[in-house]
Amino acid sequence: MKKYDVVVDRDAEEDLFDLYRYIALYDSVVQADRLISSLTRLCESLRYLPLRGRIPPELQSIGVSEFREVRYKSYRVFYSTDGHAVFIHCVLDGRRDMQTLLQERLIR
Repeated sequence: MKKYDVVVDRDAEEDLFDLYRYIALYDSVVQADRLISSLTRLCESLRYLPLRGRIPPELQSIGVSEFREVRYKSYRVFYSTDGHAVFIHCVLDGRRDMQTLLQERLIR
């Protein structure tokens, strides 16, 4: 089985940090640790089957098909593949207004 490198970009790292900080503040550090651990495992699992994710409907509706997503509970991990690498671009809470969040990311 082909093995891909998994690269988490700076925006995705910031997303994970923000999620951790929020959960630790409003729930507990234990829950924040569990969430980040699960999301990290999900990202690392793309090393073996990167094309298993779907094209996000918010992006597909505007003709953007180079990004995919996988989910863990309500969280959405957006990524792309290139050659032998998977690039994690963002990790977002799916309960938020995804259209606005994705538009903000495109502007950056």
